[in-house]
Amino acid sequence: MSALVAGLAAGPLTPAARAQAPGGPPPKVTVAKPVVRQIVEQDQYTGRFDAIDYVEVRARVTGYLEKINFVDGQTVKKGDVLFVIDRRPYKAALEQAQAALASAKARQSFSQTDLERAQTLSRSGNISEQVTDQRRQASQTAQADVDSAQAALNNAQLNYDFSEVKAPINGRISRRLVTEGNIVSADQTMLTTIVSLDPIYFSYTVDEKAFLKYQNSLGIGMGQTQQGKGVPILISLSGEAKPTRKGTLDFVDNRVDNATGTILLRATVPNADLFIKPGLFGIVAMPATKPFQGVLVPDEAVAANQDKRIVYVVGPENVIQQKDVVLGPKVDGYRVIQSGLKGDETIVVNGLARVRPGAKVTPETVELPPSKT
Repeated sequence: MSALVAGLAAGPLTPAARAQAPGGPPPKVTVAKPVVRQIVEQDQYTGRFDAIDYVEVRARVTGYLEKINFVDGQTVKKGDVLFVIDRRPYKAALEQAQAALASAKARQSFSQTDLERAQTLSRSGNISEQVTDQRRQASQTAQADVDSAQAALNNAQLNYDFSEVKAPINGRISRRLVTEGNIVSADQTMLTTIVSLDPIYFSYTVDEKAFLKYQNSLGIGMGQTQQGKGVPILISLSGEAKPTRKGTLDFVDNRVDNATGTILLRATVPNADLFIKPGLFGIVAMPATKPFQGVLVPDEAVAANQDKRIVYVVGPENVIQQKDVVLGPKVDGYRVIQSGLKGDETIVVNGLARVRPGAKVTPETVELPPSKT
């Protein structure tokens, strides 16, 4: 009677204690072999998408803005006329330059004929050398006037062409920053912006320790861009559970930032559907190792013992053994075991609360799928 009272005072038994009570059957647990297959560990970083090409569209001549030929936010092609500045003053200047060139050419033609006549008379002695030299000088001056008039015509043609503001790249245009009827100033007034969208850059930074690991294992930063050996990466956008975009790491900056101790990495990502916009955040999954045979277990098979992580292994005669393990990242829904397991053990994957080291169990074997996701 006193033993019963003492037992009640001690409180209810734990599941493991009840299972191991004298005469009680060993607890049932679910066991399985770890998944062993070739894997690549991946690290994750947050980064931002950037346009490969970004242009601030500015007027190159001064004048009144006469016409706007696009809808805000539309896709434009290189060479499309976006804005038209009042062309009449530049048309008049162009015609004036054309007339000036024609006049200079007429004077040059006359002076050249005059020089040839003088040279003919000089050979027969009917004209002095001084007069011949004067006509030669006049011909050379006339030719210089032609060259000057041609340069003025070229400049007038440029200004006339610049009165049509054209898209310098393919991409998506922003909103108009100036409306029709306003005066714009050459090289000062920004009219709009254009960004390219396909492909698009994804930039992120890694710390010095991680970069040295990648440089040793993957060779990044060792001229792989020039050799065409970009590292494939996966990117998930905000709110996505899995990566949906593939890219290629093709640029590593040439120095580590002294202030942050990080180095910039950049990938090029196809964006044929134009879904990704510059400025969006994303999470990149980057390979951290070369392919190797990895031991993978479910997270629910891992227990904690103070600051250690442990896995329960079913040994001979179904006796539980405790194995200290070092955990790695998750791959395909499983946890990588970096050390502590060889991969041929039978581990407890369900029912960890009912086992303890040295206790017997009744195992129910299941087979883990190659991927949990």
